[in-house]
Amino acid sequence: MPRTLFPNRLTLGIDEAGRGPSIGPMVMAAVALDSKAAAVLSRKGLRDSKAYGAGEDAHAIRCDLAAEIRSRAVFVATIEVEHTEIDERVCRGELNVLEREKAVTLIEQAPPVDKIIADGKRMFAALGARFPHFLSCDRAEDEHASVAAASVVAKALRDTRFHAIKRRYEDDCGPITGGGYANAATRKWVRTYVEKYKRLPDEARRSWPFPFVFDLIGDQRPPKIQTELFASMDLGLETATD
Repeated sequence: MPRTLFPNRLTLGIDEAGRGPSIGPMVMAAVALDSKAAAVLSRKGLRDSKAYGAGEDAHAIRCDLAAEIRSRAVFVATIEVEHTEIDERVCRGELNVLEREKAVTLIEQAPPVDKIIADGKRMFAALGARFPHFLSCDRAEDEHASVAAASVVAKALRDTRFHAIKRRYEDDCGPITGGGYANAATRKWVRTYVEKYKRLPDEARRSWPFPFVFDLIGDQRPPKIQTELFASMDLGLETATD
């Protein structure tokens, strides 16, 4: 069960959702909880957002919990990073830098806190030199309620955005299965769209690996994106079934 690092202190947690998908935005969230709110939310079943599963029921649970988090937190903020900005930074090999920059923006928006905890030890370690009482660690959402709360808030918003994208295309090209991640199900849907319209969907990340798309619409592939880039970069790609 997630816990606060120090009793009776204010902790700011930072996490993201949507780094890995090939369609739609990434969302970063920051949530500041005091020890009382952290304890109440933990008793209500607060966990890492992935623990609730996939699908509409899981999304509803996360949305309800996100509303509860917002009602009890001292501070909640989100940043939506659109696919176009992600593409630009991936082309420059700066996806990790982009995520750190957004984390800094969230931290600077927050009130003074006793501890800042970000999920991703290697990703955010450099911020420890800039912010006092900063901790970066892997699987932070499993140990710290504020990070679990940020995970839920980010995932609920990311899924809400993605579901809106799904609705726009469903009548024309069928449902986007695979959660928009770079997996076989999503690639199949993208292929269907490209074969029909000879271009990528507006919300697709041009910098993600769709080799078959490059064959069909090679002029739309960013020139700096090469196969070697995807092999060498730690893009944090995830898998999903919905």
